[in-house]
Amino acid sequence: MENRPNPEVLLKKLHKETRGKLTVFLGSMAGVGKTFTMLKSAHDQQSEGKNIVIGWIETHGRAETEKLVTGLFKVAPLSVRYHENDLLEMDIDAILTLKPEIVLVDELAHTNVFGSRHVRRYQDVEELLEAGINVYTTVNIQHIESLNDVVAQITGIIVKETVPDYVLEEADTVQLIDIAPENLMQRLRDGKIYIPEQAKQALKNFFRQGNISALRELALRFTAQRVDKDLAEYMQDHHIEGPWPAAGRVMVCISGSPFSAQLIRAANRLATGLRSELLAVHIEAEKMDFPIGDKERDRIAKNMRLAEDLGAKTLTVVGQNLVDEMLMIARKQNVTAIVVGKPNHSKLLELFRGSIVDNIIRRSGDINVYVIPGTKETKNVRVNDFTPNSVALSYRQVCLSLSMVVFITVFGWWLKEQLEILNIAFLYILPVLFSALWWGKWASYLSAIVGILALDFYFIEPIMTFSVGDVRYIWSFVIFLLLSALIGGRTDKLRKESKQARQQEKSTRAVYEFSRDIVAVVNLEAIAKSLVRQAGETIERKILLLLPDDKGNISKQMQYDPQTGTVNETLRQITLHESESAVAAWVYKNKQAAGCSTDTLPGGTYMYVPIYSQETVFGVLGIDLAQQKLIPSERRLIDAWVRLAAVAMERVDLAEKARRTDLILEADKLRTALFNSISHELKTPLSAILGCVTTLLEADSVYNQQDRIELLSNIKDSSFRMERLIGNLLDTARMESGMMKLKSDWCDMEDIIGTTLRRLGDLLKNHKVTVDVEPNLPFVQGDCVLIEQVLVNLLDNAIKYSKKQTEIVIRVKKIQGAIEIAIMDQGVGIPIEDLENVFHKFYRVKQPKKVTGTGLGLSICKGIIEAHKGKITAVNRSLGGAMIVFTLPLPDKNKKSSN
Repeated sequence: MENRPNPEVLLKKLHKETRGKLTVFLGSMAGVGKTFTMLKSAHDQQSEGKNIVIGWIETHGRAETEKLVTGLFKVAPLSVRYHENDLLEMDIDAILTLKPEIVLVDELAHTNVFGSRHVRRYQDVEELLEAGINVYTTVNIQHIESLNDVVAQITGIIVKETVPDYVLEEADTVQLIDIAPENLMQRLRDGKIYIPEQAKQALKNFFRQGNISALRELALRFTAQRVDKDLAEYMQDHHIEGPWPAAGRVMVCISGSPFSAQLIRAANRLATGLRSELLAVHIEAEKMDFPIGDKERDRIAKNMRLAEDLGAKTLTVVGQNLVDEMLMIARKQNVTAIVVGKPNHSKLLELFRGSIVDNIIRRSGDINVYVIPGTKETKNVRVNDFTPNSVALSYRQVCLSLSMVVFITVFGWWLKEQLEILNIAFLYILPVLFSALWWGKWASYLSAIVGILALDFYFIEPIMTFSVGDVRYIWSFVIFLLLSALIGGRTDKLRKESKQARQQEKSTRAVYEFSRDIVAVVNLEAIAKSLVRQAGETIERKILLLLPDDKGNISKQMQYDPQTGTVNETLRQITLHESESAVAAWVYKNKQAAGCSTDTLPGGTYMYVPIYSQETVFGVLGIDLAQQKLIPSERRLIDAWVRLAAVAMERVDLAEKARRTDLILEADKLRTALFNSISHELKTPLSAILGCVTTLLEADSVYNQQDRIELLSNIKDSSFRMERLIGNLLDTARMESGMMKLKSDWCDMEDIIGTTLRRLGDLLKNHKVTVDVEPNLPFVQGDCVLIEQVLVNLLDNAIKYSKKQTEIVIRVKKIQGAIEIAIMDQGVGIPIEDLENVFHKFYRVKQPKKVTGTGLGLSICKGIIEAHKGKITAVNRSLGGAMIVFTLPLPDKNKKSSN
């Protein structure tokens, strides 16, 4: 059981079969020969008949490398305009058009020029792999995301361009390119890596003996872990017995601390070494002692995205006690190791607040605890992070805050004879309080400072100066400032918490309302309208929803305008700019978010998010970010809307597919029934006609006049039977296609009954027919021919299911607002369980004796009567037999008189 294959692993392997193969040439640093080895391998593959192209190569002027480029087809680079300069980047579309077997892409961690499709080159590689193209690429160990902080500690240099670990983890082959440090430094001195001036500078900084050895060790360890992982997978795939490690999980807690990013990377390295899953948890306090600022919230969002990039499972919970929540989650999630940061505060602070690390260690039980020392925060700004909107203190707020201070000063000066200095000082607390409540802590701090200066200038001896005659007032000023800072800070905290609560309530309400609006909707346009309206009203931006047309191209759009607060409900053809349309089309095709504030095609004003479920893409949601970026909470809200919309649209799509399937099944049933009718019901009268005609032609002299009349009568009856059968089939086809049109006229039921009896003629000779028509019946407005067809089918049905010499009654009478016609027989009747089904197509009541027919007659009657706005029912008679009753509504008297 332990060696049983993991279903998720099997699914990944199935996905890899359609994906291209990724081969990574990994080096400890520049100059070890990664590009040289990659080109040499490409030549070897080309000699075996493989189609090889160069997507991007960096030779850095090295003669040996440039020599290997010769003989390989190189895709022309794409020119990208940036700041009045034309810069070159890899042309992905050209490579996708050529679709070679292998493409060479140098420098995997490269950041593309602004305006390219993707921000990073590894994203270009992922798109090529998804297209089924094999990729050879190169990368240095310092560019791996989880080792970023380690490299910074070793070299003192912050590497800005990194590659997520999952890219190398999903690589099919990782080949380490390594040379001795002495040889590398000699190559650098010989000018084989950089030009002489740059080489001298590099030897003093990055290319030092210690740095080279440390980075080389990192590369060797990373490769060894990769080999160990490959070996473990091989042993499990081939059911080879071995010391399998117990399944575990490493947990790291994410906060707004600058140290959290280092903790995440350290936890990822530990999880990789233990071959365990990584769980990243953010615990949000119910009641915070200190307010969390926008910077901290933004850092939490970045750290959560970093954990996701490293392949961690992320979890956000709300709780008050950090240690209790951490240990509870650890035990529920089967965590075997917890990674925490070493505290940097003083021992004195721990005496008052307690040590979180010590509490975790004491209460962890069987869970291992790893304490990681922290370093100074490193600023590694990514290109397109989501940043919250910071609101600076405006001139209006400054003026209003100062106006309150002026008002208190005037009021205190006017009543200074009646008020004590202490009372006036307390009045200056009011501007501090209201400023914090309305505009934030900085406005309150400004009010406090200006207030204390006004108090000193106008009310403390000597007045009209900033001098203080009594030194004791200095302590009063300090206490006042501390009190004002405390009041302002706490009030500002409450204001922010209130704002956050309102925002969370608004977001929750928006998601709830959207889910409620679409829960029972089975119309795609209604779901689209609800999505656009909810998103636009909640985040107050221009929202664009793009839906595919019949050809599969996203050429229909629905918009929300925040200025008017209206939704364009009618889907119309797209009018986006060409560049925006290209981004939306790419998102629709690749099922990945792109556009402004993303790492893919960031140039533009809209961010596009695909609405998809499973393998079906239902549309693309566009959010206008021209004025301001999305904050993390808004992005999470959009993701929730998109997921809900995708589920609802999938439900509509499945309902439509089910409806089409039912139609196909119904059509197949109709086709089968028609085939049976043609093969049996038509064959029988045709055989009778053919036999009678053959007899008359071949043996005319043998039969007397009476026999010939009987044969001709059989031909007539069989022809009449064929006529009714074909008529029923044609009527059914007309009703199914909606082509049946009523020819409205005034109909006399007595005439219709008489015509019907004459049509049936000989078929009624073995039955007694009684017609009971109420005198002075009004005319009925309808199609006389179709009503006659109804009577023919009902009488034919009564003849089939009645014994010979029994009575068939036709009763016509007037009821309130309609004419009622009943056909009664003395047959075997209709089983109670069949009364609701006799009017269905091809349904026939099971009878002991064989009864011919297709089961279409009563269904045609039902269709014709309902087209006349009437009703038809079937009941059993108390004395035996069945009665089928239908009604035809009488026309309005005023309408009849006008006609």
